[in-house]
Amino acid sequence: MATSGSEMGTGMAIGSCLGVAIGFVTDDLGIWIPIGVALGAGIGAALRSR
Repeated sequence: MATSGSEMGTGMAIGSCLGVAIGFVTDDLGIWIPIGVALGAGIGAALRSR
């Protein structure tokens, strides 16, 4: 069983990885890292609500 709050950390890690990958491909890390973190917060909230 996951510990309390680990869902948010998992979501943030997924979002950060996606943001870095997209930012690297588009050569615009400055915008995609924060977007990835925001998306990761949403993913973490969705995982927590299950």
